Amino acid sequence: MDLRLSPEQNLLRASVREFAEREIRPHVMEWDEAQAFPHSLVKSMAALGLMGIQFPESVGGSAMSALDYCICIEELARVCPAVSLSVAAHNGLCTAHLFMFGSEAQKQRYLVPLIKGETLGAWGLTEAGSGSDAAAMRTIAKRDGDDWVLNGSKQFITHASVGGVLVAMAVTDRTKGSKGISAFVIPKGTPGLRAGRKENKLGMRASDTSEVIFENCRVGADALVGVEGQGFVNTLQVLDAGRIGIAALSVGLAQGAYEAALSYAKERRQFGQPIATFQAIRWKLADLYTKIEAARLLTYRAASMKDEGVLRTSLESSMAKLYASEVAVRAAEEGVQIHGGYGFVKDYPAEKYFRDVKLCTIGEGTSEIQRLVIARQLLAAPMPASS
Repeated sequence: MDLRLSPEQNLLRASVREFAEREIRPHVMEWDEAQAFPHSLVKSMAALGLMGIQFPESVGGSAMSALDYCICIEELARVCPAVSLSVAAHNGLCTAHLFMFGSEAQKQRYLVPLIKGETLGAWGLTEAGSGSDAAAMRTIAKRDGDDWVLNGSKQFITHASVGGVLVAMAVTDRTKGSKGISAFVIPKGTPGLRAGRKENKLGMRASDTSEVIFENCRVGADALVGVEGQGFVNTLQVLDAGRIGIAALSVGLAQGAYEAALSYAKERRQFGQPIATFQAIRWKLADLYTKIEAARLLTYRAASMKDEGVLRTSLESSMAKLYASEVAVRAAEEGVQIHGGYGFVKDYPAEKYFRDVKLCTIGEGTSEIQRLVIARQLLAAPMPASS
């Protein structure tokens, strides 16, 4: 398997990197301090094809591959993980769900504007009492004539207060467990739908995260996405691909933290020489570079399998997400350590990478859930014959 990038993919990497350096890096701390989502950036990213990366040209997408998607997310995260998170959530959750399971009418009404960057997509699964345990979901949708009426709330929803379209999961038949959960698409402004408290977060502060509240939110029968009762099954399929995106984000964040540490180690002098000359620092850098490359290869492998048409990449996606996110945590931590006292202040990027990175081991399935998914896949496979 040859995972070397093509000339076109190298050009894509260079283009997204140049955009991120020019349009994002000068404002990173400004957006972080203000906890403000950069709305002005959306149109520019859409023009570059970043709001519809993997979707076909027939709906206005860029028709890129899963591997191309990883490159884009990685390069944005290298500069600003929060912006990368928003792009990944927009592409990989709400927009992907509608593309994979939405009706043609839903695609025309919602998917096309999402891809054009005319609005942002939000995706509602997590609740206060239902995170990894989706069966504990309390949000319900009850039939009322031809309509559905939703009541409940969602928590930790990216773009909840700034997005224009929400795909949300709700229980439509409690007796059927996970097979009684359905998905609904609801535009902003629908009576009974509102954003709740905006979270005051440790990191990823420029990416909006808020509650979603449903209070007798009435939607038509045409709001049902896919087949009734298949919402959770579809969610797992969406998450398989979404975890590849978070793995790519983790790789990009780790790369940014590593590059910042490498640059500082070359410049910082102690005992009459750059600290990069000391073996303790060199070994940190060598270990980080090796682990980041390993994480990148795991991520690209999962993406390549998706491009090859493999229907389920649960094992490969979870391995990539698990390893890449934990490597990113290590890279951010060592980045602070190499910076010393300067790594603890906001004048250097190490501090922000350190705050941003922890979400990578939590969002779209915690590390513990990834290990559970991996173990289930391994134990479901035929056991090797004993020698």
